Amino acid sequence: MQKMQLQIHRQGRTVVTVMPRKKRQDDRLAAFRILPTSLLPASRFSGQILKAALLTFSVILGALTTPAPSLSDEVQNSAPSVRVFNRIVAKSEKEDWQKLPIGELMGKIATELEGTPYVGGVLDRNTKKEVCTVDLSALDCVTFFESTLDLARIIKKGNPTPEALLKEVTYTRYRGGKPTDYTCRLHYTTDWYHDNQKKHVVELLQKLPGEQTFPSKVSFMSSHPQSYPVLVEHPEFVATIKNQESQINKRHLNFVPMDKIASIEPLLQTGDIVGICTDQPGLDIVHTGIIYRDKDGVPHFMDASSKKINMKVTIEPGPISGALKWSKNNIGIMVARPLEP
Repeated sequence: MQKMQLQIHRQGRTVVTVMPRKKRQDDRLAAFRILPTSLLPASRFSGQILKAALLTFSVILGALTTPAPSLSDEVQNSAPSVRVFNRIVAKSEKEDWQKLPIGELMGKIATELEGTPYVGGVLDRNTKKEVCTVDLSALDCVTFFESTLDLARIIKKGNPTPEALLKEVTYTRYRGGKPTDYTCRLHYTTDWYHDNQKKHVVELLQKLPGEQTFPSKVSFMSSHPQSYPVLVEHPEFVATIKNQESQINKRHLNFVPMDKIASIEPLLQTGDIVGICTDQPGLDIVHTGIIYRDKDGVPHFMDASSKKINMKVTIEPGPISGALKWSKNNIGIMVARPLEP
């Protein structure tokens, strides 16, 4: 979804070598001990073995980063990110989260991420080449729900390795799961919904009580390229983005207006992915999060909040119907339900 000046769009895929499940924890720690913290460019390596080594560097050492094919050989290192990954996987195995429905599993993961600092623009630090990055120690509103979803998917598949997470993120982040450049990332949230519904990752909830036709049309990225560092660096991408916006605007979508959200609360489940719709010109969704039902069954909105009083992953107080009124431009929500992988 989102170079986000306004907290909206961002989203990646590569084939990776997966570590065997047996002794996986020991292998991760061993790899962390022996691998260097600075890497040579990919061009200095040759063959599939070294390509796999590069991926191991990127996922084991933390800001789980993989270059899109032929686009970048950069690797970022973040020990805090790998610690978060290892902690979540260890707890999931100890408590057998794999048996949970995927939405409930997302709720477990989300609470493990509660308190993670909000950091915007993580995916756009490299303006020259598209790099698929996963950093579990610094999240924005999109990478929060994305990481929660994709961690749940690899746990459900019985393969919770760093490589598997990176592969899963690439699959959900890019159009058709195939990264080539910045324009293949699913920048608009409604486009992310559409593409991941086609990939059977989520299902948009439709025919909800009180829903209406979504009136907004997207154009913000192509009409404000100066707000996106990558588009400033690559003005040739703007025409492609504009064509994608045209395709998005041909789709028929529904949303639930703000004053109708309370009526659908009984239908919402933990793990449902919520997009907050806006009437700001050229935009579709301005913020995202997930539903989290507490022990009393109250459906909270959980998000990576950029509010000054928060600036972290937060469970917003009260039911979701009362938690989204922070802007007069918020007109309602769209909801997508995660599907079992």
